Formats: sequence, structure tokens, C-alpha cells
Amino acid sequence: METRYNLKSPAVKRLMKEAAELKDPTDHYHAQPLEDNLFEWHFTVRGPPDSDFDGGVYHGRIVLPPEYPMKPPSIILLTANGRFEVGKKICLSISGHHPETWQPSWSIRTALLAIIGFMPTKGEGAIGSLDYTPEERRALAKKSQDFCCEGCGSAMKDVLLPLKSGSGSSQADQEAKELARQISFKAEVNSSGKTIAESDLNQCFSLNDSQDDLPTTFQGATASTSYGAQNPSGAPLPQPTQPAPKNTSMSPRQRRAQQQSQRRPSTSPDVLQGRPPRAHHTEHGGSAMLIIILTLALAALIFRRIYLANEYIFDFEL
Repeated sequence: METRYNLKSPAVKRLMKEAAELKDPTDHYHAQPLEDNLFEWHFTVRGPPDSDFDGGVYHGRIVLPPEYPMKPPSIILLTANGRFEVGKKICLSISGHHPETWQPSWSIRTALLAIIGFMPTKGEGAIGSLDYTPEERRALAKKSQDFCCEGCGSAMKDVLLPLKSGSGSSQADQEAKELARQISFKAEVNSSGKTIAESDLNQCFSLNDSQDDLPTTFQGATASTSYGAQNPSGAPLPQPTQPAPKNTSMSPRQRRAQQQSQRRPSTSPDVLQGRPPRAHHTEHGGSAMLIIILTLALAALIFRRIYLANEYIFDFEL
């Protein structure tokens, strides 16, 4: 694999280093890149003890950008677990959904510990999160041991080392909990001076996405409210023209003329933009002035022709 990549690239150097550090599996996690792709890793984590995921072994993918470690990876779970959706990029402060909270000092091992630490927490509607019942999660945890990945060929029974009760295991569990707590509840201050927990960032909700799901009626109401906020002067807005009642005594030509006259002001760009229609008296005045000039010029030309003709006749008689 080393011959396929530019070894001078910071991302390649970093991933090669992390692959060497994570080469040997532990009793809590293991991760390695695919044989033909250094930027896609497959990982396996054990469910945290004393939780609904106790006894479960979960497999997933980590897709890293070419700018790693300056940009965060995307994390995808492949084993049904009841906390994260299968086959969908999960939304965490340490994942690609939140590049603003990612720190280059974090690593793939940090992401693995964060996944373990986040599993017992509530989904709260975040992208890729689930809130299954404890019974369903325990059943999925037991079933996860029979999972076998088709992409890398890993069997969950053989990936991790047997779980042992010792200082190393308890230390890894505590590290995962502490990391999840720091990432989830690390406070940030916005421009108004209010403190925002990163757990709020994990919701991954936006106003644009919510408006896309609204019916057309509510979207129109939202647009009108926004337009009203942008018109603080209180100037009356143009009201839509009401269609005139049909007159059965009109001829078809007169009815079409009336419809065109009603349609013309409604399609004016001034009305669409909320401005009063411009006056066109200047254009009409210019046209009238041009007609008067042309008429005077024509009269002068005719007078000159008559004058020359009379002069010619007078000379001829002499």
C-alpha cells in the first residue's frame, strides 16, 4: 500500500502512523484500513459495560477525507445496535457533520472511544441516532456477536480480545466516558455571549431543512413574515388585484382586452418587487415631442417646395 500513496502527504503520514498504533486489537476496540484503500477503515468496538449494550460487539466504517487530520472523518455503523442507524453517517461533534468542533489532535482511536462513550447517551433526534427500548438493545447486543462483515471479512467473535476485568479495561471504559462527556458537554460562546453546549450541536437541525418539509401554505406564510420584517417603514404594500366580474354582454374581443389589461399590472416587475409602478408620462411626453418636431420639419419641407415652384413659375413668365 505504501507504493500507492504519496508518503510526503500529511494525511498519509498520519494514517500510516495510526495504523501502526492500532494494529494490535484490544478487548475494547480495533480498527485498520482496508487493504486497497488507506482512507477507509473498518472498526469494531465493544459495548460499554453496565449498559443496554453490554455484551455487544459492533462493527462500522470510518471514511477519512484527503485533508485529514485537518477535517473530521465520517462514521458509519454496520451492525444493528438500537442507538445509531445502520449504513448512515452518524452526527457527533467528532464526525464530519461538525467540522467546526473537530480538533486535529483527535485521532481514530479518539473516535472509537467516543463511539463507546456515546452509546449509552440519548439520541435526542440527532441525525443517524435511534432511541430503542432497553429490551430491544439487549437483544441486538446479543445478536451482534454473530455479525460478519462482507467488506473486510471480519467476524465479531474473533476480532477483539476476550474481555478481562482489570485496570486496563476499567481505564479504557473511564476514558471513553470522560471523552464522551467532554465532547458532548464542552461549552461554546456565541456572538451574543450566551453559552451553547455542543450537545445542542449534535441535533444537526437547520431552518432550511425544516422549511423544506413544510407544506406550501406554511412556506408562503414564512416568506410573507420575512418580507414584512424587511419592510420596517410601514409603507402599504400593493394589494393583489381582484378579478373583475365577467360581463356576459361583452364580445369575445372586448373580454380578451379586459383580461390583458388586468394581467399587465400584475406581471409588472415593480408590483412583484413590492414597489409602486413607475410613471410612464416621461416616455409619452418624449414621443409627443418627437411627433411635433417631425410634423414641423415636414411642413417646412412642403412650404419650401411650394415656394420654389412659385419662384420658378414667376421666372418663366418673365
